[in-house]
Amino acid sequence: MSPDIIAAAFLAACRAELQALKPGNVHVHAAGHGMTAADFEESALAAAPHIAERGQRVGARILRAVTATRARVGQNTNLGIVLLAAPLAMAAQTPGHGDLRGALRAVLASLDREDAANCFQAIALANPGGLGDAPKQDVRGPALVTLLEAMSLAAGRDRVAYQYASGYADIFDIGLPVARQAGTAAEAAAAVYWRFLTTIPDSHVARKYGGGRADALLRRAQDLDAALAAAPDAAARHALLLDFDARLKAESLNPGTSADLTVATLFVYALL
Repeated sequence: MSPDIIAAAFLAACRAELQALKPGNVHVHAAGHGMTAADFEESALAAAPHIAERGQRVGARILRAVTATRARVGQNTNLGIVLLAAPLAMAAQTPGHGDLRGALRAVLASLDREDAANCFQAIALANPGGLGDAPKQDVRGPALVTLLEAMSLAAGRDRVAYQYASGYADIFDIGLPVARQAGTAAEAAAAVYWRFLTTIPDSHVARKYGGGRADALLRRAQDLDAALAAAPDAAARHALLLDFDARLKAESLNPGTSADLTVATLFVYALL
């Protein structure tokens, strides 16, 4: 698959995710957390050519995309997206792969210490909220293990890292079936985000505020899911989601990992 096709698929996934009303996250219906939809649009444009650059390893793609994003918008808007997209783009460029999931497993297995070093540098540059200190293989130190090994060490506390360790199980087994049932790309984004938000405690929230807060958010989303099912029409559902969105943002709760997983799901769907 050519770099142009992959970059276009990445941009389409990022743009579709911005169209979805994603409670607590940034979208075209409402800004939040000091960021706007335009920031994410610019970030996607900055990152796309580096994500899709043929001949580059995963770590180099990540570092170049994060560096370009930082230069363009001056803040961390897409680290999780970039971390998830880079291996997928490399897998899609595997000659004659035929099976994206199988090619992805091979890419993940091939990750080395250089990939880890570049990835660590990118994470430190992005400086995501709640980064903290890791007990083993902290990103602020030298890479002593491969990138896959580092992600496996973090998999229990970070859902993006878990994708590396599990071969993107959440993307292929939870998100993709939902995306395939949707009509438009924006509908797919909204449905996939909601599925993740009501299924998996968001690890971005957990990293910033603790697992208890992430579990509580999951229960709140599940409670709202029941209210949405009972709503009389689309306008009523939209109002409920907007209200939940405003309440989460007032509490500084941003389910950013759920949004990252959504973009990755849409990217996979476009690459298949």
